[in-house]
Amino acid sequence: MTFVVPFDGSDLAEAALARAVTFGSVLDEHVVSVSVIPSRNASYARERGWLDPGEPFEREAVVAALHEDVAETAPNAEFRYETVGRHATPGRIASRLREIAREEDASMVFVGSENAGRLVSTLSSVGETVATDDAYDVVIVRHTDPSTVGGLSDRDERR
Repeated sequence: MTFVVPFDGSDLAEAALARAVTFGSVLDEHVVSVSVIPSRNASYARERGWLDPGEPFEREAVVAALHEDVAETAPNAEFRYETVGRHATPGRIASRLREIAREEDASMVFVGSENAGRLVSTLSSVGETVATDDAYDVVIVRHTDPSTVGGLSDRDERR
C-alpha cells in the first residue's frame, strides 16, 4: 500500500507531505507525492508560486521546482506529476488526483487544506473531491506546525 500526497508547493501541502513521511516510516508505507499541472497555464502557475511574475510557462521548470520542494521535505518520497488541460477546473484536477491515488493503490491520502474546519463535503479546494473517494482513508492536515505524530514513533519503539 501507499500514502499519496497531493502536492502544490504550499505550506500545507509540505506539512501534509511531512506527516505522510512520518506515518510512513512508522507503518512502513511508501509515500508518493503527486502534482497535477495545468499545461501552459502561466497565471495558474504564478498564483501557486511556481513561476515568477513575467516568467514564461515552461513545464520542465515547473516540474523541477516542485520536485525540488518535495525532495527538500521528503528525500525518500517518490515524486509523480501529471498534466491536465490548460483550463482544467479544480474538479478536473481533483478527479485526476483521485485516479492517481487509485492507480497507486493508496491506503491513505494526506491533504493539506486550510478549509478543513468545514465539513469535508464543503471543502473549497481539491480536497473535497479527493476526500469523497472511499477507496482510501483521508488525513486532512490543517496546521503547518508539527503535531504529536512523533509520539507514534516512540510508542512503536516500546513494543
